Amino acid sequence: MNATRRLVLVAGLLGIVLAACGHAPPRSATPPPHAGRTVAMPPAVDSVTLGLWRFDERGGTHASDSSPFRMYGTAGPDVRTEFGRYRGARGFTATAQSFVFVPYNPTMETPRRFSIEAWVWLNDLSRYELSMIASRWTPVPNQQSWFLGVVGRRVPDVNTPSPGWFTPEVAIAGTGRLVFGFRPELAASTQSFTSNTVLPLQRWVHVAATLDGEVVRLYLDGRLDVQMAVANGIRRSDAPLVMGNVIDPRRLTEFGSDLQLESSNLPLPYYALNGMLDEVRLSNAARATFESADLR
Repeated sequence: MNATRRLVLVAGLLGIVLAACGHAPPRSATPPPHAGRTVAMPPAVDSVTLGLWRFDERGGTHASDSSPFRMYGTAGPDVRTEFGRYRGARGFTATAQSFVFVPYNPTMETPRRFSIEAWVWLNDLSRYELSMIASRWTPVPNQQSWFLGVVGRRVPDVNTPSPGWFTPEVAIAGTGRLVFGFRPELAASTQSFTSNTVLPLQRWVHVAATLDGEVVRLYLDGRLDVQMAVANGIRRSDAPLVMGNVIDPRRLTEFGSDLQLESSNLPLPYYALNGMLDEVRLSNAARATFESADLR
């Protein structure tokens, strides 16, 4: 018997003796923290990424775009910097001056192959018909392409009724569900789609809407929630990208060097998001997997 085999045998016998005496080495009662599941990672900039707003700025109103197209945005005066799902995030309040504005860029046009995704934290839902996550949709004529939001509470208010910009799109949708809508290329009326699942409050959830030219799909936390066949792509427009609200860009001003809505006669924040956004990514492909989604 060589020296190596003798050492193995001695170690084995020692383990048996220790176990018999009640002195076996302790074993972990729980598996490693990521055993048996995929570890979620921040979304990456890849060949189909058109825009990726990580919101990792430590302050100020600048919102960087990590994609090669550098579609930088500007936050309204009521937007805050917060701790996010990954590093920083932007916190939105139910006010008119709470938004992130990204000027129109032809790169945004993705009629037939499209994905919009984000990490969302909802403090509460709008009392009107929609809490907006992101959209290229304004009240300006011919500035309506698509929107992604959460169905609001739709509380009737005689004194301040809703302007009804999204009432037809959420007429039969349940409160708290994800909704994606778009103006088709070859039709006048908006097509809209809602999730089967209600979004939770007070926790991060990954949401996504995709279009591949034939099917619209909605995802929650990386899992397919609903899919529907479509016959049209998204209509092109010169609408800007706005996150966390719906605004009329004709009322924007850079008074005091900060981008904001004209302070006189401010509109009510009908569709303002009450919560946080992180890692908003726009793509010119219909993604089927999302590396940042928490696959618990």
